[in-house]
Amino acid sequence: MTNMDASMQVVPSGSAIGADILGADLSRGLDAATFRAIEAAFNERSVVCLRDQHLTEEQFIAFAKRFGEVEIIFLTHYAHPRYPEIMLVSNIQENGRNIGHVDAGRVWHTDMSYTATPPRATLLYAIDVPEEAGRVLGDTLFASAVAAYDGLPEAMKRRLEGLRAVHRVSGRRKKTGTGKEDNPLRDRQPDVLHPVIRTHPVTGRKAIYVSEGECTGIVGMEDAEALPLLADLAQRIIRKDYQYRHRWRKGDVLIWDNPAVQHIALRDYEWPRHRRLMHRITVGGSATY
Repeated sequence: MTNMDASMQVVPSGSAIGADILGADLSRGLDAATFRAIEAAFNERSVVCLRDQHLTEEQFIAFAKRFGEVEIIFLTHYAHPRYPEIMLVSNIQENGRNIGHVDAGRVWHTDMSYTATPPRATLLYAIDVPEEAGRVLGDTLFASAVAAYDGLPEAMKRRLEGLRAVHRVSGRRKKTGTGKEDNPLRDRQPDVLHPVIRTHPVTGRKAIYVSEGECTGIVGMEDAEALPLLADLAQRIIRKDYQYRHRWRKGDVLIWDNPAVQHIALRDYEWPRHRRLMHRITVGGSATY
């Protein structure tokens, strides 16, 4: 446990990544020094959770913008009706229609890697958390792509230098067979290229930057070689000893570092028996290298 000031503490998760930040009230605003302390913990731990928050939409947006400019996802029909910066992640239905993105995070991935300038950070604010007999459902798993790169044999690191992978957003749902109602929108998104090994824009650390399904090939490499290599790299990221499991509480503001980690959301809940509502903001897009 590390003291940041008289009222705030960073409590590491005990896993390779992840930490709770206790004693911070985002609704009251943060001075520059306090924000720098939170950002330093974020840079070090890749996934941080500020517990017990009570935020208006304006307060949540203001805090998110301190990490960078807001990035708008192409699924704009899931945007908050009054605050387009916020995407609703929810299984709630009204008049037979999903009010938010019910199918988010069903496979291991890093957010918006199908864009030319993927976001640095994603922030998710827990409004409603599903429960069953006192047990919280809908955990999110994270895995360190930085640790996965560090664990590669040196010969593999040399082999991967300079390689670029093709990212295609529709590839995720072809892998799962879910979210078909949004596939026409996904099919209109152009392919993009990113380095197989990405350098972090802030920390400078290197990470494996591929996900199986979304990455459909490697430039200049035959699929017979590229696809098994992509699958192998994707599996290396999600080793158990690189993972952190987040168990949600109402009022959590969870922040994760997209260049450094991948995540998957567990779907062990169902509407109308269980209710889940999250506010999501992505920020800080930049070109990859």
